Amino acid sequence: MMKDCGFGFKQKGLAGLIVAFMMALIMTGCVNEASEATDGDVNDAVNEEENAAEETVGEEPSENETAQEEEAPAEDDGTEEEEADPDVPREYLSALNKANDYLAFSAMSESGLYNQLTSEYGEQFSAEAADYAMANIDVDWNEQALKSAESYNSYSPFSKKGLFDQLTSEYGEGFTDEQAQYAIDNVDIDYKENALRSAESYQDLMDMSPSAIHDQLTSEYGEGYTQEEADYALQNLSN
Repeated sequence: MMKDCGFGFKQKGLAGLIVAFMMALIMTGCVNEASEATDGDVNDAVNEEENAAEETVGEEPSENETAQEEEAPAEDDGTEEEEADPDVPREYLSALNKANDYLAFSAMSESGLYNQLTSEYGEQFSAEAADYAMANIDVDWNEQALKSAESYNSYSPFSKKGLFDQLTSEYGEGFTDEQAQYAIDNVDIDYKENALRSAESYQDLMDMSPSAIHDQLTSEYGEGYTQEEADYALQNLSN
C-alpha cells in the first residue's frame, strides 16, 4: 500500500499541474484578447487617419479655383469716381446741383434750363459750368414736355394748337417741335371741354356775344380751336 503522505503529495502535485495548466490557458486567452484589442485599436487609428486624409484632400481647392480667387478683381465701391470729383470745379458741381433742383419741382426744356442757369436774372453761372450741368443731368426732355403740357392744362384751358405753340415758343417753354408733339400725342385732354371753359371765361370776364366768342375760339390769333370744338362750346354755354 502507498503511504498517505506519498498519495497526498501525489494529489497535491497533480492538482498543482492541473492548476498550472489552467493558469497557462487563462494567460494565453488574456494575451490573445489583449493582442486582438491592440490590433483593433491600431486598425481604428489607421482608418481614422486615412479618412481624415481623404477629407483634407477633398477640401483642398483645385489649382483653377485658387487661381480664380487670386485673380478675382476687387469689388468696385465707387472710390475711383469719388476720387475724380475734386478735379471738377466747384462751380460746375453747383450748376449741376442747381439744374437738378429746378427739374425736381418744375418741368423745363433744355434751352429753358440752360437760360435759367446762365441768365443774369437767373443763376448767373458761366457758360462752361452750365454746359457741364446740361451734359451730366439725367433727364428725358420728351417727358418734361409732357409734364409741362399737363401743368398748363391744369390751370388754363388750351386748344391743341395753342398748347403746341406755347410749348415750342422761344417766349414760352422752348421745347423742340418733336418734344412738343410727343406731349400733344400723350397728354390726356378733352379739347371740347377746354373750348367750353374758354368760352365761359370770355362770357363771364369780357361779356362777349356768342358770335364774338365763336370767332375768338377759332381764330389763329386767338385760341386756335377747331370749328367742331367751338360749336360744342357754344352749344353748351349757359345763357
